[in-house]
Amino acid sequence: MKVAAQNFESTSSAVKIDKAGIATVEVALKPLEVVITDKEVILNPVYFEYDKSNITAQGATELDKLVKVMKDNPSMVIFVKSHTDSKGGDDYNLKLSERRAQSTVQYLISKGISQGNISGKGFGSTEQKIKCGTNCTEQQDSQNRRSEFLIVKK
Repeated sequence: MKVAAQNFESTSSAVKIDKAGIATVEVALKPLEVVITDKEVILNPVYFEYDKSNITAQGATELDKLVKVMKDNPSMVIFVKSHTDSKGGDDYNLKLSERRAQSTVQYLISKGISQGNISGKGFGSTEQKIKCGTNCTEQQDSQNRRSEFLIVKK
């Protein structure tokens, strides 16, 4: 059984029927943890693995929240900003972040978001979330490998 409710994450659960033919299912729904400001949609971080542009399982969970927000607000237009850590050269990081932006955009389109409502661009390591230059810890680097979601139109 799949359960969905507005402002909650959808979930699935197996249904077991007892000998009397009665089925009781308790499902705990998690609220969507999305903050919508005038300028951006804030999700839990959508991080990328080192030197990768594929959407992780954790990233997909967060992007699914954005899909719900955008489907509930069909006129909303989002601009994805993707970033890298400071490892690697500037040109390489720009290309990697561009692949991350496009991977994010394609994921959203694959979930039914109109191509006209989503675009993205890579910024390499030019806008670090954790400003640590090239002397970042692994944790700081992982926080800098991310995507952000700016609202172009509500």
